[in-house]
Amino acid sequence: FILFSVVLSIILRNVGVSISWLFETTEYSLLYVLFLGAAWLLKREGHVNMDVLLSRLNPRTRCILNIITSVLAAISCLAIAWYGAKLTWEYYQLGYTVDTELRPPKAPIMVIIPIGSFLLFIEFLRRVYRYVGGWRASADKEKASLERAATIELKPSL
Repeated sequence: FILFSVVLSIILRNVGVSISWLFETTEYSLLYVLFLGAAWLLKREGHVNMDVLLSRLNPRTRCILNIITSVLAAISCLAIAWYGAKLTWEYYQLGYTVDTELRPPKAPIMVIIPIGSFLLFIEFLRRVYRYVGGWRASADKEKASLERAATIELKPSL
């Protein structure tokens, strides 16, 4: 829909016809795509991260850093979801409309912000859980390798 709308809008604008509601609905669609796609992208570890920095860290430190950033991001997403839901509810109660040509009610447009933020919050919590498991596994590996190293006897060289 977004692709079709943009292409049609460009073609019609070159002909001299303007359909303003087409541009407006594209804006709302992009908002929905952004907030619905963010959690899906995070689940697939598709968000941008600092590979240059993270690749230089050992696995345990990397896990700890990822846990900290995921917890902070989860808290931020929960705050956005909470205040977004509160604002959306106020818009719904007041019957607030967007001051554009279509004059749509603002609540159905804004409702995706708390929904998408809450889905992102859940995905960040799942990410914390995965990284805590990875941190524990790396701690167990480290402990096992230290135990193995302690049991190896040094053989005299001939």
